[in-house]
Amino acid sequence: MSLSIGIVGLPNVGKSTIFNALTNNNILAANYPFATIEPNTGIVPVPDERLDVLAKLYDTQKIIPATVTFVDIAGLVAGASKGEGLGNKFLHNIRECDAIIHIVRAFENSDILRHDDTPINPQADIDIINTELILADIQTIEHRLPRLQKEAKAKPEARQVATYLETLLTSLNSGTPIVSIENIKYEIINDLHLLTAKPIIYTFNVDEAGLGDHALQEKLAKLVAPARVLFICAKL
Repeated sequence: MSLSIGIVGLPNVGKSTIFNALTNNNILAANYPFATIEPNTGIVPVPDERLDVLAKLYDTQKIIPATVTFVDIAGLVAGASKGEGLGNKFLHNIRECDAIIHIVRAFENSDILRHDDTPINPQADIDIINTELILADIQTIEHRLPRLQKEAKAKPEARQVATYLETLLTSLNSGTPIVSIENIKYEIINDLHLLTAKPIIYTFNVDEAGLGDHALQEKLAKLVAPARVLFICAKL
């Protein structure tokens, strides 16, 4: 069993540093935008003591643990869905992942370049990436719909799929990611690899003081509630 997780975020938020910590790799983690050009991949085995017990019961020497593949994806910027920055590569690579870890900068450090030279603003940073993912999904559905609508004239199943995608399109156009919609019909959308349908964990990169600042953590968690959150201090 394997799981693929994409590590995403704006440039210079600590993605590659966190990737290195998770995978025991030593890829470049630099203080400038787009230090990562191509995605970096690391495969990590998941320890499970139950496998040792089963190996003894069935008298086998071959133990294959589950693995998690982490993918450090190029930084996303506003306009990525239209190809800005390395957006097209980013969006292609993230489609191959089962889930997303979204790294959000929540620390002050004048030595670390900010992606747009503005003050630290976690909410604005979150909105940039979420908006680009929504726009990308809108494009994907709008590209698929004409063919389905044509097939719907003769195929009832195509009509059902088209109707459902039209419903999703309405939600996306209102700014609602698919993962927030109740009773998602994954059997219909799986082959589209829609970005906002993937499970996501928001990981706030804070300074050392922030690791013990429960008031700050509560404030940050509210920005993305009810999504799952983590807090980590990952220095470049």
